[in-house]
Amino acid sequence: MSLVNDAGQLFLGFSKLSRDERYERLLDLGALTTQDIDYLRQGGLTDANLAEQLIENVIGYFQLPLGVATNFCIDGRDYVIPMAVEETSIVAALSKTAKWIRQHGEITTHLSGHCIIGQLQLAKVNNFQQFAVIFDQNKQFLIEKANEDVAANMVRRGGGVMELALRRLLRPDGGDMAVIHLTMDSCDAMGANIINQVLEYLKEPIERLTNEKVTMCILSNLNDQKITTAKVTLRNIDPVLGERLQEASIFAETDPYRAATHNKGVMNGIDPVLIATGNDWRAVEAGVHAYAVRDGQYQAITRWRYQDGVLQGELNAPIIVGTVGGVTSVHPTASMCLRMMGIESANQLSRVIAAVGLVQNLGAITALCTEGIIQGHMKLHLDNLLLVAG
Repeated sequence: MSLVNDAGQLFLGFSKLSRDERYERLLDLGALTTQDIDYLRQGGLTDANLAEQLIENVIGYFQLPLGVATNFCIDGRDYVIPMAVEETSIVAALSKTAKWIRQHGEITTHLSGHCIIGQLQLAKVNNFQQFAVIFDQNKQFLIEKANEDVAANMVRRGGGVMELALRRLLRPDGGDMAVIHLTMDSCDAMGANIINQVLEYLKEPIERLTNEKVTMCILSNLNDQKITTAKVTLRNIDPVLGERLQEASIFAETDPYRAATHNKGVMNGIDPVLIATGNDWRAVEAGVHAYAVRDGQYQAITRWRYQDGVLQGELNAPIIVGTVGGVTSVHPTASMCLRMMGIESANQLSRVIAAVGLVQNLGAITALCTEGIIQGHMKLHLDNLLLVAG
């Protein structure tokens, strides 16, 4: 569902409303239905039977606060962003920064590539040259068999196995390790289960054809085949602030000690949306941090530059998510959060998440470059301290 045209007006004063007033405002925005509001008023998910199906040794639920970030306009479309998170000030800073961008700039996104990656490892290959020849001769046959027998449903949805590629790695003992990369279009699924099934399926024919032993089959969370990009442009920026933000970015691009905290700030925006939509936030974290060291040194996954009153920021990262299958489909809160954003595909969700991460990053470095991180954070953190003190 898309939000109404006067979303900017309905976002005004949102943080000052009572919870019931927020429900009504989100109803007016088209982000929630009356059924959603009833569900939230009752405390959300309380069904222990569902928990028993999700994990083992269940004793209950650990509830995280579910909030919404407002003021987002991404690629010309208004969004309310659901966030499941416990850390004070994330939602407030994100909403404030999104409002700044809404008034003085824009957020745009795009995707490059469409495949996920799986790996078959052959730890010790006796004759790599011979193995490579046999692999090359049978590669297309293996792709076709996998698509016919295991990934047939994915193929019918427009995806499936796209390619197999062979890599040669030198072992510490001087021998050869072979790694076969499988690329798959998993459509709107995150794809972990189906790609692992395909890899396991290919193990036996590869061993039979090559007389070599496959030792491991597993997907990779470092996915450089599908990169999500978000861009922010802000105009009429004070030159002193613009230069400070650029220097903050250069610091994180250059120094891994700063980059770790800088990227944590990006993930402060990304992780809560992943959790709210039932996606594997650990997998995305692993992929983003591995991608951050792709050039040999850990560095920022965002880049900000200022010139002539214009600030431009960009985030590039592998953000592999799903909108079907797994917890996303069975958890009612996750389904509600996807509906709240009007998500129609996994690609759309990854673009929204990238935009949220970049906006959160801008909010964090702006605070660092102006009043400092403590002042704004501690104002909101004070309630927590008073709660602890009784």
